[in-house]
Amino acid sequence: MKIYTRGGDGGETGLFGGPRLLKSAGRVSAYGEVDELCATLGWCALEAYPDLGAALERECARLFTLGSHLATPGEASASARAQLPSWPADACAELEQEIDAWDAQLEPLRNFILPGGSEAAARLHLARAVCRRAERAVVALASTEPVDALQLAYLNRLSDWLFTAARAANHRAGCGDRLWLPGPSA
Repeated sequence: MKIYTRGGDGGETGLFGGPRLLKSAGRVSAYGEVDELCATLGWCALEAYPDLGAALERECARLFTLGSHLATPGEASASARAQLPSWPADACAELEQEIDAWDAQLEPLRNFILPGGSEAAARLHLARAVCRRAERAVVALASTEPVDALQLAYLNRLSDWLFTAARAANHRAGCGDRLWLPGPSA
């Protein structure tokens, strides 16, 4: 199988079980943003401590599943839809449990946090911002086409998870949170 097909040279792409769309279409933008988020998590995993690295790999797999659902239009055949991997109904609950476990080790939040500290935390903060952008693209798609509510909630929770993971990474590295302190110099 060749990596190039030339099918997209004119600015269109094919959906799974559906029609061809312009690459600028909302559905293509949504799964493209999710793909970028997945790549960003892969980059984060390079600097992560082992248990966080494993969790980032798990979330990459979930993002691939989400992307496959977003790349499949509502009008796709039942046989095409049957080929999709199932969405884990407990994805948000699992993220929440991990957020709570990290939070129990961290100082309570009293200020906004600036990105940075350790290399791992800086990467995770960037991933959080990419996640919010992906969420906005999927919300935009959901305003015109059906999107699973569990998948929307997942992206929202994943950004919270990435924020908390960044704080936990700094804690493990012996760095404190970088606090935003507004004032005359801000």
